[in-house]
Amino acid sequence: METKPIALVVEDNEDQNLIFTMALNKAGYEAESIHNGTAAQKRLNEVVPHIVVLDLHMPDIDGNIILSQIRTDKRLSKVNVILATADSAFAETLQSQVELVLLKPISFSQLTDLAGRFNPHKRSNEESDDNI
Repeated sequence: METKPIALVVEDNEDQNLIFTMALNKAGYEAESIHNGTAAQKRLNEVVPHIVVLDLHMPDIDGNIILSQIRTDKRLSKVNVILATADSAFAETLQSQVELVLLKPISFSQLTDLAGRFNPHKRSNEESDDNI
């Protein structure tokens, strides 16, 4: 049995975190819910996720610091990052460092569809379906 790729949802708003986590699960990931920057840094030291959905404004450590950690750690160099924020001006300054910027509010189906595009298992399954 294939293991699902790991996804981290780093979002301090509980409702949005739940929606994002459920959307990533539906997109074929093993999604983990993280509610602050300190916990995100700790988890990123333990695992190499395939994708991270990252809020910019969080308690204790902001998302741009987490993004910098991801982009400077060779172990994490291939991690796909989706910024999920309401701060369009700040997100624009970071756009070149991430795969996608999604401005809140973000719907369940929007995140499911977009995150699914980065799932390597989903792509290989779709390519297999195309070859039938």
